[in-house]
Amino acid sequence: MFIEHIHHIMIRELEGMKRELLAYRDEADIWRSVPGLPNTAGTIALHVAGNLQHFVGAQLGSSGYVRDREAEFGRRDVPVSEMVEELDKTIAALDATFATLEEEAMDRPFPQEVAGVRPTVGEFMVHLVAHLAYHLGQIDYHRRSITGDATTVGVLSPRDLKSAADT
Repeated sequence: MFIEHIHHIMIRELEGMKRELLAYRDEADIWRSVPGLPNTAGTIALHVAGNLQHFVGAQLGSSGYVRDREAEFGRRDVPVSEMVEELDKTIAALDATFATLEEEAMDRPFPQEVAGVRPTVGEFMVHLVAHLAYHLGQIDYHRRSITGDATTVGVLSPRDLKSAADT
């Protein structure tokens, strides 16, 4: 059950990220810098896609994905359609991995050392959810700062939790 919750929330956040990117009225604004914010929304979206495809898709799901972290932070002016496509590929990688991931795996060490430590799969998955939500919030803040539009795009609603959908 824990695995299902992690999977569902990751997908919810990625769908929210796509909605955030599509809410920019001018696509060029996705790449505009805001003083005091180190990354643009486009950079964050590419980073999240690479991060999850690597740690979940490749490391846990043996997808064969090869991460280019430098490109995640170095690419510019990527069209929103390409970023949405990359987030869709990330969702597909998560779906494929979670379809085969067993609950017992949550107590095993993560297959790769991360930042000099080897957390359990479960603990690292929770970390990845927090990392994803953190970056989703950054994109929301960036969009609102750049566009001056304080309107929400409807991410992070408890109504979108799996248990709420099942009732």
